[in-house]
Amino acid sequence: MLSIFDGNRPISRRQLLTVGSLGMAGLSLPSLLAGSAEAGQSPRHITGKSVIFLFQQGGPSQFETFDPKPDAPSGVRTLTPVIRTKTPGVIFGDTMDRLAGLSDKFTVVRSFQTNNSGHNIQPIVSNASLQAIIGVHYSRMVGATHSTTGMPTNAILHPSAVDPDVPGPSARGDLKATGKYGSGFAPFMPGSKGQLQQNMHLSLPKERLFEDRRSLLAALDRLNRQVDASGGLQSMDELQQQAYRLLLGGGVSEAMDLSKEDPKVVARYDTSHFARKGQWNDKSRGRSGYFTSQAQTIGKLLLLARRMCEAGCGFITIHAGYSGVWDMHADGNNLNMVDGMNAVGRSYDHAVAAFINDLEARGLSDKILLVTTGEMGRTPKVNKNGGRDHWSKLAPLLLYGGGIKGGRVIGRSTRNGGEPATENFGPESLISTIMHTLFDVGQLRLVQAVQPQLTKLVEQKPIVVPG
Repeated sequence: MLSIFDGNRPISRRQLLTVGSLGMAGLSLPSLLAGSAEAGQSPRHITGKSVIFLFQQGGPSQFETFDPKPDAPSGVRTLTPVIRTKTPGVIFGDTMDRLAGLSDKFTVVRSFQTNNSGHNIQPIVSNASLQAIIGVHYSRMVGATHSTTGMPTNAILHPSAVDPDVPGPSARGDLKATGKYGSGFAPFMPGSKGQLQQNMHLSLPKERLFEDRRSLLAALDRLNRQVDASGGLQSMDELQQQAYRLLLGGGVSEAMDLSKEDPKVVARYDTSHFARKGQWNDKSRGRSGYFTSQAQTIGKLLLLARRMCEAGCGFITIHAGYSGVWDMHADGNNLNMVDGMNAVGRSYDHAVAAFINDLEARGLSDKILLVTTGEMGRTPKVNKNGGRDHWSKLAPLLLYGGGIKGGRVIGRSTRNGGEPATENFGPESLISTIMHTLFDVGQLRLVQAVQPQLTKLVEQKPIVVPG
């Protein structure tokens, strides 16, 4: 049974999301009240852009992706062949062959360092982000759900969001961390094995469906009489219209239903042909299905993220790394660099290239920023088994869209690929770049609700300011 109020206290977003068969992810009363008001009163501090953070957990190698060193000494040099890119004088590792042909569309940073060599979820959650996943800061400023569409403004996508047959989410760290802001701003996490995805499908007989939804609208009508006249609710008509759109129109669930997408577009994103089941079963992650699951879902995860951004989601974290598939140590858990780049790198390359081509065709390249990086990079020295170990001083970083000019390489590494040879950028600079994408910084400083800590995140030196 739906309960709008618990005594005189409004229920939390998370309570509403998980309450019975009517706990639909799109309807979040705190965000429809406080969040919509804040966004409605100060819309000028929001750019209307979205950010997708493709997190490569495990630590991708700079040597075999975007900063090859084919002329370095033996034991250091790039282990895979290299390929020329569309950008004069720039080469990539050969598993990045599709992206090589699109290098004029994105920016590569060769002097980015996470200052971290352990398996965790930096820079997504760290002291640099105030121990909250970056999207929490965004949803706090705009509300937990989009005021028009009802789409959650902050979300996490795991492979199970697009494929019910893959292993469940497996991340090293709390991807739902909210820091000091509380669970009401925790990211929405769809997935066939999650409570929220189950709640999005109403388990009601067809003949009862409309009446039960009408009961919910009646409850919202009663709620209006208890709302303070401070502007928290602009009008009951507006709220009712939102409820009808969310509950009867199914906008949120439709955005997350890939069967609604053009089949030709879905096919272009499809990476399932990279999933070679059984090929890497001599490693524990292979036996767990992590390599194949990442390979077969990463394209559709990016497609789903694009659809969610179009429906109003402002920040999406894609965790396709499955607890470290980019961790190419060449030990009992992990592949060596050559096998690892074939197992993981080729599907990544295909998926990101498909995403770039799709956004270019749709005219969305200025509206959505894609960030791809991991929690660290890899050592210059190749270990005895043909792998590279953890490294904190340099990590590959790709930035596409959001108004950031493409065809650029920012920074330069040392000859052995181990450290920045030019000005280095850390997690604070990456977060500042993201904040400059999401917010009009000048207007943001005028918003009274902005706390000094958030201002500090914005005012760190960005890697690049979106145009």
